[in-house]
Amino acid sequence: MKICGCARAPLKTLSVVKEFKLIDGRVVAEKVYAELRGEIARLQSLGTTPGLAVVLVGDDPASRAYVRAKDKMCRELGLHSVKLELPNDTTQSDLLARVDELNRDPAIHGILVQSPPPPQIDEGAIVRALDPAKDVDGFHPLNIAKLALGDASGFVPCTPLGCLRLLQESGVTTSGAHVVVLGRSMIVGKPLALLLMQKGVDATVTVVHSRTRNLAEITRSADVVIAAIGQAGFVRREHVRDGAVVIDVGINRVDDTTSPRGYRLVGDVAFEEVAPNTSAITPVPGGVGPMTIAMLMANTVKAAGAPAN
Repeated sequence: MKICGCARAPLKTLSVVKEFKLIDGRVVAEKVYAELRGEIARLQSLGTTPGLAVVLVGDDPASRAYVRAKDKMCRELGLHSVKLELPNDTTQSDLLARVDELNRDPAIHGILVQSPPPPQIDEGAIVRALDPAKDVDGFHPLNIAKLALGDASGFVPCTPLGCLRLLQESGVTTSGAHVVVLGRSMIVGKPLALLLMQKGVDATVTVVHSRTRNLAEITRSADVVIAAIGQAGFVRREHVRDGAVVIDVGINRVDDTTSPRGYRLVGDVAFEEVAPNTSAITPVPGGVGPMTIAMLMANTVKAAGAPAN
């Protein structure tokens, strides 16, 4: 199996060392951006600059960092970028009013309300208030329905879409493959399962979660394991058969007194334990994370190029 844009990374910290392939999300994201630049130039030649509005309520440090990264990438690609930062005490009605303004703004083609919002905000109601044609996060009920129906005119949530692109760019055959998805959230697990079952992808998908019996037995049967369960180092050696491909969606902070920040980022997979027995694996950070932003940009460009309603 050839891993496109990926480097071989021998692990030297274990007594038994195998050579495995590291799926570099940054490299694949750059390929996505190269493709988008051509489409953005085409749209601009027709008088349309794709526009993305990102709304942040409150001052959560992680959310603020994500918003900065999205705004930075918009500007690098030449997109029209609006970053709307609202105070932590913003009311539901105030936020709905801002969303309505963005829905009606012809310069904005994509809207993202950063998650999680403060507790006084009903996130589901905010998502339902978005114009589905501008819902580039792909969580509006209409877009989820389109995903379930195989309707390509909708928007697929960015992280699942990024996972699929990583598999495709890495030369992983999904047709007929058994893919086990750990996690059943609406952000990753459920839409990813729907995406992997689409015609043309053709994976056989099993979704497991914290209440699944004999979980390790099920994951060991997989050709591809995708971990999105939200627990640092949850996936261990006993969960993955030799030669499987592992996509680690998790990003967790763990205390680390040796780090200047006092913490380090790790995935849902115990990387050093699992990696030597895989055929390919994503790192954390640098795997799925860059692809999430790349797919957000791709969805925004798609929205700008869609026929007017």
